[in-house]
Amino acid sequence: YSHNIVKSSVVLNIYALPLDEVGGPVIRAVKGCVFAECQPTPLKEPLTLAAVSQDVLRNILDLNESVIQNEEFVLCVSGGKLFPGSIPLAHRYGGHQFGYWAGQLGDGRVHLLGEYANRKGERWELQLKGSGKTPYSRSGDGRAVIRSSVREFLCSEAMHFLGVPTSRALSLVVSEEPVWRDQFYNANSAFCLARSWFRIGSLEILTRTGELDVLRTLLDFIIKEYFKSIAMNDPDKYVVFFSRVVNETAHLIALWMSVGFAHGVCNTDNFSLLSVTIDYGPFGFMESYDPNFVPNTSDDEGRYSIGAQANVGLFNLQKLLEALKPLLTPDQLSQFHELFKAKLGFLGNQEKDSYVIAFLLKLMEDTGADFTMTFRQLSEVTLSQLQTGSFPPSMWALSDLLSHEYFRDWVQLYLKRLSRMKSDSDAARQDRMQGVNPRYVLRNWMAESAIRKAEKNDFSEVALLQKTLTEPFVEQEAAERAGYSSKPPSWAQQLRVSCSS
Repeated sequence: YSHNIVKSSVVLNIYALPLDEVGGPVIRAVKGCVFAECQPTPLKEPLTLAAVSQDVLRNILDLNESVIQNEEFVLCVSGGKLFPGSIPLAHRYGGHQFGYWAGQLGDGRVHLLGEYANRKGERWELQLKGSGKTPYSRSGDGRAVIRSSVREFLCSEAMHFLGVPTSRALSLVVSEEPVWRDQFYNANSAFCLARSWFRIGSLEILTRTGELDVLRTLLDFIIKEYFKSIAMNDPDKYVVFFSRVVNETAHLIALWMSVGFAHGVCNTDNFSLLSVTIDYGPFGFMESYDPNFVPNTSDDEGRYSIGAQANVGLFNLQKLLEALKPLLTPDQLSQFHELFKAKLGFLGNQEKDSYVIAFLLKLMEDTGADFTMTFRQLSEVTLSQLQTGSFPPSMWALSDLLSHEYFRDWVQLYLKRLSRMKSDSDAARQDRMQGVNPRYVLRNWMAESAIRKAEKNDFSEVALLQKTLTEPFVEQEAAERAGYSSKPPSWAQQLRVSCSS
């Protein structure tokens, strides 16, 4: 068994990343590295193979079902025997938990065993959970209780077959060894796989401790290994990387929302840089529809409610940008500013561009103007309509802004800026802006409408939303009839408070 699974794989490229010089599971503040080398602690026998994913076994690890009858299989997936060439590692990372920096966290009950390249050419990192103490175990024993492992095993399977990017679980092995923190439960180990286990907190810890050389080494490794379409000689590779993670994270959260999934603990140490669902803890699937649904009983303020996941994703991405900032040049930092210039149709650079952007955002904040439709309607309005302030009823977001006492002042600044683009035309500006300002985004009230119908076995609106969201920049007749670009209905007011526009 072990020969088959490792033959082409446990030559882990990550062994080239900086390792902790101390080594071993002694609890400590780890510095100057990405991983610490330490051995898993085998579970005490007798062992019971409680569950196996046949899909992972066959379609990821290229193994026959008969292998599970082999005693060596149970030992390999429970930490009792290492694969040839394996050097077990524990990953060092930090994170923002419930909005606050928590310092060093790391793999406190996890060992990375190696990497497997299967016959499809896919590469999967192999991980043991509940495999004993590491330098990051703090006061724990590095073991996992059965209830959490069963939940993760089942949910990762469910999410995969729902079409949501996720880590996978091969097996669950149970022993009679007690767990320190909960003597009512026996210890177990889960054998998990993911394309990568790197997360936002992997980069944050290095920026926070000023280890910029290690940060650059790790970031270059991540781009080279997992973002192969980004050229390593591209001077803007870190900017492109960030943009890719933003887009993929937004897509992942939209998928969560579409199946009624609440992660429960969306800290930066639980947000994958490859935008896959990892670290299943106090998650939950919404039953009765409730945008304030919170599966985590520790989340008293509802920070990670299902309706707040988009906002939390934005917070986490902001923390990722902060982690990258020391490696970005002033010109590269300005590229994020360029995104808003594009949304306003600006060409070239003008001294007061930042002020015009900030002025508009402040007006939007004061009036509660809709983020998506304000920019979209600015891309559809004519300059003469802006000049007169005469907007048709369909331009409801701009009408909301019109109520602000300083909106006319902003319009004059905006028109003056546009007038300096001598070779530009109004039609060209509109076309350019409509290419970057979506008309449709997945709003909570839209998801709610689809979910309510789906609960009655009517999936027509799920299909309509799916079709609409594949072309978000193009006006679509069916989407317009459904009101997807209209002002959200009054009953959706509560939803707007807890989700991102």
